Amino acid sequence: MKEYEQEDPIPQGDLALQLTALPRETNGFGDIYGGWLVSQMDLAGTAMASRVAAGRVATVSIDRMAFMVPVAVGAQLSFYTQTLDVGRSSIRMLVEVWSDDPLSSEWRKVTEAVFVFVAIDGSGRTRPVTPRR
Repeated sequence: MKEYEQEDPIPQGDLALQLTALPRETNGFGDIYGGWLVSQMDLAGTAMASRVAAGRVATVSIDRMAFMVPVAVGAQLSFYTQTLDVGRSSIRMLVEVWSDDPLSSEWRKVTEAVFVFVAIDGSGRTRPVTPRR
């Protein structure tokens, strides 16, 4: 995590997804489930990796994930993605989540992780990443 953390943090990359944390996604304490947040990060990362790969991708791994602050119901979540590396068939992408809490008006980083996606063809087999034109 430390190599991506900044002293005065600002979101890295492009906005890929924005949504509001709803009550159905919370635990008994009113905080958003971590697993739900990871699934939304995967959606945001997949959308951007698909653009980079010019087609279908599959998630291969998630590296270095840590939750920095809890997310309360009603928070506006913003998911930012930044392509770190493109290999022959793989794409390493940083996915950050930022929260804008409507009650406190506080803007803060919730979590980040490095996702690795692989480009796949219609049969689910690995294929080379096709450069976008």
